[in-house]
This record gives sequence, structure tokens and C-alpha cells, in this order.
Amino acid sequence: QVQLVESGGGLVKAGAFLRLSCAAFGNIFSITGMGWYRHAPGKQRELVATITIGGNKNYADSVKRRFTISRDAAQNTVYMQMDSLKLEDTAVYYCNAEGVTTIQGTGVMKGDYWGRGTQVTVSS
Repeated sequence: QVQLVESGGGLVKAGAFLRLSCAAFGNIFSITGMGWYRHAPGKQRELVATITIGGNKNYADSVKRRFTISRDAAQNTVYMQMDSLKLEDTAVYYCNAEGVTTIQGTGVMKGDYWGRGTQVTVSS
């Protein structure tokens, strides 16, 4: 079983910054990619940023040049530095790990996993 544990959310003023962290725990052999999605009230869940095992990064247009995703592959951890936060960044942020290969006895399994989410609230 794989667990993703997120931290770093909170309540901040517009223009401030936050740093989210997500660590994957379990008998993990490798992870293809990790990333962050968010779900704001009245909206669909959307991709915020992703990073592959090779270091390729992808950002939503709305967060480019404000958010920076990084990864510590050895620690199975992904970070997201969020600068110049805006009111519209308010959402629950979910960590995602895809292509997670775990060792199960004499075999391996592969799957995708989600964290429970961390609330980010930006006020005026």
C-alpha cells in the first residue's frame, strides 16, 4: 500500500507564498511522475503542475512563472513553491503519484495514487 502525505497548506494574504510538500510512503521501487492538482469550489479538479522522473515539468498556464515544482526522487517527495498567490489560487491541493511501482512479495505492482488534499486559502 502506498500513502501520500501532504503538508504546507494554510491561510495567507494575496501576494504571499506557500510551499507544499508531498511524501510517498510504502514499499516503493520507483515513481514515474508526481504532481499537484487542485479543486476549487464550483470548479472541476485541474492540473497545477507535474514533474517526471526525468525532471520534465508541466504547468497550468495560470500558475506559470509563479509556481515552481521540484522533486527529490530519492525521498519520493515532491514540492511546490507557490509565490505571488492570488485569490483564485484558493482550493484544495491534491498530490498525485503516477506509475508507482511497488514490490509485493516476489512480484511487482504498478498504480497511481492520490493524497488526501491540503487546503490553500488566499485572502485579500
